[in-house]
Amino acid sequence: MRKNIVLLVLCFVVASVAKGATGNDNYTIIVSLDGFRWDYPSMYSTPNLQLMAHLGVRAVSMKPSYPASTFPNHYTLATGLVPDHHGIVNNSFWDKKTGIRYSMGDSATRNNPAYYLGEPIWITAQKQGVKTGNVYWVGSDIAIKNTHPTYYKIYDQKPMISFEARVDTVISWLRMKPEDRPRLIMLYFDEPDAKGHHFGPRSPEVAKEVHRLDSLIGDLMKKIKQLPVASNVNVIVTADHGMTAISPDRFVQMENYLPARWIDRAEGANPTSLFTHFGYRDSVLIALNKIPHIKAYKKEEVPASLHYGTSDRIGDVVVCPDCGWQFGSKPSPNKGAHGYDPDAPDMQVAFYAYGPDFKKGYVSQGFVNVDVYPLLAYLMGITPEKTDGNFDRVKDLLKSR
Repeated sequence: MRKNIVLLVLCFVVASVAKGATGNDNYTIIVSLDGFRWDYPSMYSTPNLQLMAHLGVRAVSMKPSYPASTFPNHYTLATGLVPDHHGIVNNSFWDKKTGIRYSMGDSATRNNPAYYLGEPIWITAQKQGVKTGNVYWVGSDIAIKNTHPTYYKIYDQKPMISFEARVDTVISWLRMKPEDRPRLIMLYFDEPDAKGHHFGPRSPEVAKEVHRLDSLIGDLMKKIKQLPVASNVNVIVTADHGMTAISPDRFVQMENYLPARWIDRAEGANPTSLFTHFGYRDSVLIALNKIPHIKAYKKEEVPASLHYGTSDRIGDVVVCPDCGWQFGSKPSPNKGAHGYDPDAPDMQVAFYAYGPDFKKGYVSQGFVNVDVYPLLAYLMGITPEKTDGNFDRVKDLLKSR
């Protein structure tokens, strides 16, 4: 009798660990397709995303946070904070406090946890007894708050695993014993961003890449369906930012308008942060605001809709080109770019989801990507940190509990 009681208690403990604090026993996979514009499914063939929409929900579009670029927005999706609040204010920026330039391409700065403010969802979850798994999501291989996801892949470790192997990694985690299995899995694909940059968003190369990614999503869905836990798996597919066409004839040459003595440092693109020499900030603003297709602001006067300008990693003057325009010392050789105002349709992204917690065949008019963090917290049944997100804007996607 005593042995039976002990066995029952152990079973209860294992089940409680697997379900998390609130008893929710579902699993959530969130997939990011870097640079996947909201209207790619209407431009190109995506039968598996269309199947997701039929089985679950989609948003007409989801707005990224400003600037609409990779590192700022992947970390926003993870923390629920706008870049101005979580510290990754652009793919590259100048940190006045340290006198060091951060760049996503520099492993020394990219891997320094001091730059990453806020609390990623995997830390929030693990503090509440929920295991997580992560394949290449921004910040996941960095010891933020001295913590990593339960399972993760190191981005700098070569060779990187293939897209197909990333899907298989997710499936292998869902095959683990219940007490070891992660209930949140974050999966990153670094396309179609690269193709969009090199060839432009409306190109045969992007069409081919979108079709490839859609096939990978179909493979993921098929393999999930074969799992014993299939009926308990939520799947979200979204992105960090969109993509727009650029060309050298839509370029504003900074040096044609700003003498070198006015500027101490120019950093980043879309937007560009200008650190002005003492006494020249007003001169810079007057000169730039005479130029068509760009807008320049004192950092404290950036429009409130952009939620940008309080971080000390942002310059004295913020230069915001119109969507599709460039500002700097030389035009990009690429045919596609991002980073622009999230209100520009080309910057907005896709959002699809299905699973036991989502409605079926429902279309949302859209929301903002800071809302994904509280959505993930709800799906895991954990208490979220205070963020810039608003659960009320996404709760219409969900079935009633």
